[in-house]
Amino acid sequence: AYVQQLENSRIKLNQLEQELQRARSQGLFLAGGAGANLSSGAAIFDMEHARWLEEDQRHMSELRAGLHAHLPDGELRVIVDSCLGHYDEIFRLKSVAAKADVFHLYSGVWTTPAERCFLWMGGFRPSDLLKILVPHLEPLTEQQFLGICSLQQSSQQAEEALSQGLDSLQQALADTIAAGSLSQGPDVGNYMGQMAIALGKLANYEGFVRQADNLRQQTLHQLRRILTIRQAARCFLAIGEYYTRLRALSSLWSSRPREYVHHFLSFCFPFYY
Repeated sequence: AYVQQLENSRIKLNQLEQELQRARSQGLFLAGGAGANLSSGAAIFDMEHARWLEEDQRHMSELRAGLHAHLPDGELRVIVDSCLGHYDEIFRLKSVAAKADVFHLYSGVWTTPAERCFLWMGGFRPSDLLKILVPHLEPLTEQQFLGICSLQQSSQQAEEALSQGLDSLQQALADTIAAGSLSQGPDVGNYMGQMAIALGKLANYEGFVRQADNLRQQTLHQLRRILTIRQAARCFLAIGEYYTRLRALSSLWSSRPREYVHHFLSFCFPFYY
C-alpha cells in the first residue's frame, strides 16, 4: 500500500510541477504566498527565474545527450560554454533583482523549501558545492586535485569574511533599532531617527548579496578552467541534477501521505504516540 502511495505521490509531483510552470509562465506565481506584499521587482525576478529553470532543463538534456553520444571535444565545448553562459545569466538576473528587492533575493523564497535549507546569502555556498561535485569528477590529475583544493580553501576564506561582515552589519542594525527606550509606544515619530540610520544600514545588504554571487560565479568559471571539457560537462550535469533532486524532494514532501508522516513521527517520538 505504501509503495502505491509513493507512486501516486510521484505522479502528483509531475502534475504539480507542470501546474507550477504554467502559473509561473503566466505571471501568476508569487513566491512565499505573499502576493499582496511582493514588490514588482521581486515578481519579475520570480518569472525570469522560472523561465531560467525551463531553459536549464534544455541545457541538461543537451549535456546528457552529448556525453552519451561521445561528441568530439570541440562540439561538447560549445554545449558546456553555453551552459556556463546560462549560469552567467542567472547571476545577471539576480544582480538586477538585488537592486529592486534584495530581501526577496536574500530570503530565498523564490526557491523550494529543500533548496532554502542550504542557502547562504541568497544562493549556494561555493565550498559546499565543491564538496558535492568532486566525487563526480574523478579521476582527477594531481594538478587538478590541488587546483580544486586551492579553490575550495579560497572560497571558504571568502565565505567566512562575508559571513563575519554580515554578522557585524546585523548586530549594528539591531543595536540601532534598539537604541533609546523601547517602551515609548507605537508612535513612529518617537524613533524616526533610529529608522533613518537603520535604512542606511539595510542598503548594505545588497553589497553582501552581490559579493556572494560574484564568488559563486567566479567559482564556476575557475572550476571550468581546471577541468577537461568532458569533466566540465559532467560537472554542470551534476549541478543540474542535484538541484532537480532538491526540488523533487520539496514536491514529494509537500504531497507526502499523512499516514507516512504519522508513522514517521511515531517512530521518532514514541513517547508521544
